Amino acid sequence: MTGESQDQKLVEGRRSPFEHLLNLIEKGELRPGRRLLETELAERLGISRTPVREALHRLRAMGLAEPGPQRGLIIAHMSYDQLRQLFAVREGLEGMATRLAASHASLAEIALLREMVAEDRRTTDRERLVQRNKLLHRQIVQASHNAYMVEALNNLSVHIGLLPSSTYATPGRIEAAQAEHEEIVAAIAERDGERAERAARKHIAGGFAIRLRMLAEAR
Repeated sequence: MTGESQDQKLVEGRRSPFEHLLNLIEKGELRPGRRLLETELAERLGISRTPVREALHRLRAMGLAEPGPQRGLIIAHMSYDQLRQLFAVREGLEGMATRLAASHASLAEIALLREMVAEDRRTTDRERLVQRNKLLHRQIVQASHNAYMVEALNNLSVHIGLLPSSTYATPGRIEAAQAEHEEIVAAIAERDGERAERAARKHIAGGFAIRLRMLAEAR
């Protein structure tokens, strides 16, 4: 086993069953409609069914799980109204986080953001870009240096994990997102909070428009 694999197992071992399930949803390993079987999850996590049952109750309370066609719970599907609400909140929060990052990001954080978008420009693998997109957004939020903002957007990211596939599957979205990311990072680097927030809101609004089309086409 590699050192990286050992480190990953140690991290997973420190997670509570609830945190572990949240992580699987955020990574897309538990997709909407997936049955949540206590016995299967307990075996996967190497624990008894009781803490798994408690974790599933918490998922349902958060709207991340819902009753399935058979007995038990499934990962929740997101409705049109939930999608609209999610992106309204996301646009506001990420816009504010980006404005704060323009004021509070350190020089090292700005250098990192520039390196990240430069690396993305050289990357052609779509799945890798999907993961790097999440990392970039997370790094911008961290650069806001606002613990409440970080917590709020971390919670929101779990619900984003309920969305099917990625907007990067849409023709032209990768190129558009790259240009938008570069504009956001440039505004942060220039300490222009108003421009940074405007660029971030435009970026999230563009993603929402694509999500609406994806939802309409799936019906």
